[in-house]
Amino acid sequence: MFIDTHMHEMTYSKDSFLKLDQMVSIARQKGLGGICITDHDSMGLKEYAAEYAARTGFPVFVGIEFFSLQGDIVAFGIDEYPKERIPAQDFIDLVKAQGGVCFAAHPFRNNNRGLEDNLRRVHGLDGLEVLNGSTSADACRKAAEYALELGLFTLGSSDCHIPEKVGVCATYFPEEVHTMQEFLAAFKKGGMKPAYYTEGGYQVIDIKNSVNLRAAWI
Repeated sequence: MFIDTHMHEMTYSKDSFLKLDQMVSIARQKGLGGICITDHDSMGLKEYAAEYAARTGFPVFVGIEFFSLQGDIVAFGIDEYPKERIPAQDFIDLVKAQGGVCFAAHPFRNNNRGLEDNLRRVHGLDGLEVLNGSTSADACRKAAEYALELGLFTLGSSDCHIPEKVGVCATYFPEEVHTMQEFLAAFKKGGMKPAYYTEGGYQVIDIKNSVNLRAAWI
């Protein structure tokens, strides 16, 4: 099952040009089995997304992309989150205390919003985004190297804000998930792999192969 694990919907991410209906329509066309709405510092879409998923039968998992003092972290499975920036470790601890999961978003993107070398200083991350549809191949390869070094799960996602980016990258889950409980259980179990969309389907990436990583941008 392929899920785009990092996406922005315009209601609460003001830099997005996407509505949920449009995101799901494109996701279905590309063969995604579910999507994740991870708005900037907000989970405001949570109730509406739950109603939408129940009505349409298409899984929509709402998390958050939180801008910690050291960089962006995507989290799922939480109800409470800070209304102001706090240290990355404090946010990770908050997620873990609520039984959630989290991963570093685009850790080496050149915009001062990635954890970068703080990856070696924080504890408790579940994974790293090693393939991001809005991040360079070099930055993604570096994230993959850190994931291997630190033994973290690897994810791919579009980080979409416009229609053309929806589903360009995604994460392969080895089992079907339809509820947030199933999503969290599968995430904690691991086995996810990054993938990119090409020629009408998804190509799973071997992060040990740098040539394979670069193919996502060709």
